[in-house]
Amino acid sequence: MMTNVNAGARLDRLSIGPFHRRVLWLVGMGMFFDSFDNTLSGSVLAAMLHDGWSTLQLNSYFMSATFLGLTIGAALSGWLSDRFGRLFAYQFNLAIFGVMALVSAFAPSMYWLIGIRFVMGIGMGAEYVMGYGMVIEFVPPEKRGRYLGLLGVITGAGVFVTSVVGLVAIPHLGWRSMFVIGGVGTLWLWYLRRHLPESPRWLESVGRGEEADAILRRIEEEACVTAPIAPVTPVAATPAKPRVNVSVLFTRPVIRRTLVALVVNVIVLFGSYTITGWMPTFFVSQGMSVTHSLGFNAAMMGGYVAGPFLCAFIADRLGRRWGVALAAVYCAALCAVYPFLTSPVSITLCGFFLVGGVAVALILGLGGTPELFPTEYRFRGAGFAQTAGRIGLIGGPFVILDVFKHYGIGGVIGAVSGLYILVALVLAVAGIETNKKSLEAVEPDASPENDLIDAAKVQSNI
Repeated sequence: MMTNVNAGARLDRLSIGPFHRRVLWLVGMGMFFDSFDNTLSGSVLAAMLHDGWSTLQLNSYFMSATFLGLTIGAALSGWLSDRFGRLFAYQFNLAIFGVMALVSAFAPSMYWLIGIRFVMGIGMGAEYVMGYGMVIEFVPPEKRGRYLGLLGVITGAGVFVTSVVGLVAIPHLGWRSMFVIGGVGTLWLWYLRRHLPESPRWLESVGRGEEADAILRRIEEEACVTAPIAPVTPVAATPAKPRVNVSVLFTRPVIRRTLVALVVNVIVLFGSYTITGWMPTFFVSQGMSVTHSLGFNAAMMGGYVAGPFLCAFIADRLGRRWGVALAAVYCAALCAVYPFLTSPVSITLCGFFLVGGVAVALILGLGGTPELFPTEYRFRGAGFAQTAGRIGLIGGPFVILDVFKHYGIGGVIGAVSGLYILVALVLAVAGIETNKKSLEAVEPDASPENDLIDAAKVQSNI
């Protein structure tokens, strides 16, 4: 016999409480340390170059190894989580980049460090896929956007903290200390997260209804909800939903969602990397002072926290579809203005607002992707889209440099603005609205009536 637990509806009816906040912090801190370990490369590579421990060419190999690892990690995380469970994949990837961060601190040469960084990147690449997906599956529809924004605030704080810690630690303790700090923090979090529950939605989808019901009862008891949303009864033994191959992403009911997810993930990742990673270099190469470049850096640090903070308040009003579209248009407009500014104040202010918009598009774009796919292949769909985005980052530098060589900074900015306009148009024409809807109601084979039925169940049981 199997148990029909109605996991999705029971999770969706719960009011936000201590359980959801605990999930937010445990998931968010994983993304914080992922951001810390990913961002430390700038200060660490500069220190290694100054000490003669590395060269510009080896630094480029280090970055390439990081991007390659991130790409593989994003792809593997989807398969692991859909096959073996969210909790297993989540802890597995965290252990990989935590252990490898500590190992990095003892690398005997840059060549060893590059290889270690590749393995470490696999763990880091999985964190974003897993983090957004876990929040999506636990948080009720009315608050999913807010929690994605709060997740972005925690992640953005990792970028800021990295710069502050690097400023203090590297001159006094050396660059190896950065890997130690990141590794110790990550493994500490791995220990804290060992009691994070498995997703009841996933358990029910693979036929493990009794386990799902036990977890749901604990969550409901903590939320002071005791009456089940529907009778939890044994049903005739039927096989769980069959495991689906990744090819399902290209079937007729799903391919529209897959293509939208690909476009969004590729463009928001490419836009974020180009604006935050390349613009200071372009400005300096065009004769601007280093002060302007530092002003942009300060704006980036503030914008990566302010943007997600704003996102937490507006995401559930706009939804992920229109939130990304509006953020993309906003970024395109500011991109077109930014290169022509000359005063430090205007550069800093415009850069602050631009990076804030980039962060909003990135959070809602990556965070909203798991909503598009059913539980059975939700993480593979999100992982596939992020993998495509990571591949774009591997080849991105060559494209950017070629455009800059032939058309200058105006060409680069024009291209980025055009890409943001493209993603806005794609979402306007083909986007799927998921805002304030249950995950089950927006599945490709869900009937339009399901959303109304689900909403009525939720209201009658709150």
